[in-house]
Amino acid sequence: MDNRFRKIRVILFRILLLNFGVALVKIGYGMLTGTLSMEADGYHSLLDGVSNIVGLIGIQIASKTADKEHPYGHRKYETLASIAIAFLLLYVGFEIVYSAIGRFSTGMQPVVTSISFAVMILTMVVNLFVTTYENKQGILLESEILVADSMHTKSDIYVSLSVLLGLFAIKIGYPIVDPIIALIIAAVVVRAGYLIICQSTYTLCDMSRLDEEAICNLVNSIEGVQQCHNIRTRGVADDIHVDLHVKVSPNMHTDKAHALSHTIEEHLKKNFVGITDVIVHVEPAET
Repeated sequence: MDNRFRKIRVILFRILLLNFGVALVKIGYGMLTGTLSMEADGYHSLLDGVSNIVGLIGIQIASKTADKEHPYGHRKYETLASIAIAFLLLYVGFEIVYSAIGRFSTGMQPVVTSISFAVMILTMVVNLFVTTYENKQGILLESEILVADSMHTKSDIYVSLSVLLGLFAIKIGYPIVDPIIALIIAAVVVRAGYLIICQSTYTLCDMSRLDEEAICNLVNSIEGVQQCHNIRTRGVADDIHVDLHVKVSPNMHTDKAHALSHTIEEHLKKNFVGITDVIVHVEPAET
């Protein structure tokens, strides 16, 4: 496994431990006091840990080098892992909705103490550290799985804040706020899952990754190129594949055309971050 994937694994494992710790505290105290919103927030945090496990599995597969069956490598498995995280989010969101609806019918009175507030504030601080650290490392390592997971964890902060406000409302005599906050949490969870799916489909559906006009302008500036067209790009942020056609003088020898292809590839890799493969189709210009 190369250095990039090794770093991503270490980061995911560290965050996994923090997420499980936060989840156990929230779920345990939420069940003890009958606070549905805190318990739901705990399951949200638990899902963060589960998503870390999914991410570790995805990274393990994605780190494999290209082979006969996968000539373009295994990087899209990382994207598939991101989508798996998203579906877990959607599942938990609907489970929270089901529990909240049940609470409306039972009218159970949760118990709120000073420890309830302390638990929520402490876990918010931990989540703030996790999402900041993970997002920064995800951008630095250009990892879809880390960025997606940081978005998930970031939603925990807003969720925990809403739970904290809900605890205050319950304390002053409005227990109905508890299931209402749980429904808000469900909406946040489902929205996070939806956004991750949208971003992941960009890669799986081979959406264009770079500005075609910028590529064309650069290639046309290279000596020997008369025209650039049919530009296609795809892949993930740090593994972009480029395919383009260039027209050259019909009198250009094959060896010079071959050398020009290498020059174009070098210029593109130098000027655009993330390009790992360039295919240049050389065509004779019309006389």
